[in-house]
Amino acid sequence: MPHKKKMEAKRHQKSWHGRLSTDANQVTAELLTSLDTDTALWRYDIAGSLAHAQMLREVGILTPGELSTIKKGLNSVAKAIETDRLDMPIELEDIHMVIEAALIRRVGKVGGKLHTGRSRNDQVALDLRMWARDAADDLTAGIVALQKAFVKLAAKAGRIIFPAYTHLQRAQPVVAGHAMLAYVEMLQRDADRLADARKRINVCPLGSGAVAGTSLPLDRARVAELLGFPKFTRNSIDATSDRDFLVELCFCCSMLAVHLSRWAEDWIIYSSGEFGLIELHDAYCTSSSMMPQKKNPDTLELIRAKAAAGIGNLVGICSLLKALPLGYN
Repeated sequence: MPHKKKMEAKRHQKSWHGRLSTDANQVTAELLTSLDTDTALWRYDIAGSLAHAQMLREVGILTPGELSTIKKGLNSVAKAIETDRLDMPIELEDIHMVIEAALIRRVGKVGGKLHTGRSRNDQVALDLRMWARDAADDLTAGIVALQKAFVKLAAKAGRIIFPAYTHLQRAQPVVAGHAMLAYVEMLQRDADRLADARKRINVCPLGSGAVAGTSLPLDRARVAELLGFPKFTRNSIDATSDRDFLVELCFCCSMLAVHLSRWAEDWIIYSSGEFGLIELHDAYCTSSSMMPQKKNPDTLELIRAKAAAGIGNLVGICSLLKALPLGYN
């Protein structure tokens, strides 16, 4: 992780410092900082800033020279973060302010012009949407890979006669491939849900400002185009406070976790001595120091257990959002 310095007696490093006469004390700074989590957004923050700067140049707010300077500065900051050489003082609170401060140290006052027409409110909304878009794509790729593995397994051993169960009692004979392909269907619904959620993730909020936009002649469509968004948000108040897309992503993850947990539970049962229907590879099991005859399906048990975290995160984010008033909070 990048270094985090203890807060020093420095002032006016934040774009919002404004009317405040002193910095936050140490305890407040430690409470306010989100660098332990939002550092993961740094690539998206740099990408959003580069697109914003390009648009500012095209509408005449930045000169060609200023744009070139800002681009070089942002690329320098990106390289420093990537190589773990950028200090991240906690008094700067978040990755957005860390990057802005680092840019200004490198290029001087012109770096401050990058924030023209932009608030951290629409900036963080943009970063989160770009992160969520990539997360949805990565999850979908993982789902497709798992589906292919099930299909391959079904082709290899799918003609073996296998009992189908209802109420965990043997019901009717089927071929094993039929049971394996049931998981493929579950996973397809997960992929479809992610594809649908991605449509609502993939909307550009930049240009919404803090809550009511800006009077500057920003070209929101151009920024959206540069960042690969097919459209931009219509209401600035909603755009800066909307986190529905994260709730949807959490729901998709929780349903995927439920399906993986069901599969894990099935194979835990089927591999037990009482059922003896499948044999798990030793590479995915553990044993016991006291009972060395045992072969424990720990990998599957942990998949089943970790599903609870996904479900808990969904409940947590819904509980967090339920009482927030309109606007960024």
